[in-house]
Amino acid sequence: MTDKFAQQVVFITGGASGMGEATAQQFSRHGASVVIADVQVESGQEVVKRIQDAGGQAIFCHCDVSNAQAVQRAIEQTIERFNNLHILINVAGIASFKTFHEFDETDWDRIMGVNLKGMFLTSKYAIPYLIKNPHSYIVNVGSTSCFVGDVGESIYSASKGGVMMLTKSIALEYAASGLRCNCICPGITDTPMLRYHLNTTDNPEQILADRLRRVPTGTMVQPDDIAKCALYLSCDDSSSITGTHILIDGGYLAAAEWAPQPHH
Repeated sequence: MTDKFAQQVVFITGGASGMGEATAQQFSRHGASVVIADVQVESGQEVVKRIQDAGGQAIFCHCDVSNAQAVQRAIEQTIERFNNLHILINVAGIASFKTFHEFDETDWDRIMGVNLKGMFLTSKYAIPYLIKNPHSYIVNVGSTSCFVGDVGESIYSASKGGVMMLTKSIALEYAASGLRCNCICPGITDTPMLRYHLNTTDNPEQILADRLRRVPTGTMVQPDDIAKCALYLSCDDSSSITGTHILIDGGYLAAAEWAPQPHH
């Protein structure tokens, strides 16, 4: 453990698993006090216990990010416990796969509610506390879908496009207050959500292999890759970076067309 983020309080949505859990663990290892905000109660409490057992400080807040009252309550719990808030990491997100015309209004509301409205709500209620500090940070987790569409996940792609514009707008509006806001855009990442959706198919391993053939590195992004980038964007190491994005995708979006090259 280090003290790089000592005296810093970080609020992480979706912190009970995957990228959110990895981010919580990384911040804790570097001295931050961590708030896990998630609807997965048992998993979230387990993450908190692991952090505490390792000597860190953490609390769990049951929070549906699409619900304004739940978000406001979780932020208030954070202030009551730690008396400050320096960093907001928005990881919570969901996906659903259907042909476009098969989606219904309920699908739209549910996906947009978590992926985009959730970031609006957490930012809205966190910012009044964030800007009390000379420097504060919001890191939103987007996707390669911030930039390109994809077959079968049109609502997800639309929500992630919105995340990018929300990020830019927040960055501009609060730059003078010392708040920086950026977006991490992962590619194919080895998370429970990815594994869940793969396991709904007839041949999960083949489908994953087919997808990875489109990635120049040929490998999945690991949750810790996202976590380390979140740390970078939440301190002076990235002091001139705001209103933009970092792609972590193994080169997936580097070219419109790509074919595996022989090793030399």
